[in-house]
Amino acid sequence: MAKHRSHSIEFKRQVAQEFIAGETLHGLAKHHDVSRNLIRIWVRKYEQGAFDDDAEAADLIQEARIAALERLVGKQALELSF
Repeated sequence: MAKHRSHSIEFKRQVAQEFIAGETLHGLAKHHDVSRNLIRIWVRKYEQGAFDDDAEAADLIQEARIAALERLVGKQALELSF
């Protein structure tokens, strides 16, 4: 079973910009090890403005919230083990 990977907004923006600059889908997919269809989706979202700075800030906030929740779960697991 394939492992689900999560890519940062900066990475998605970079790949989309490389495509717009003239790189081929096949070349980008092979170089970055992602599917061509995923690159098409990222390019469409990039053109719609989904990878702007506000979206990147929201992504960082979400990552921080996940980390805080993971710490809380770890703390609660320790408390339950006692």
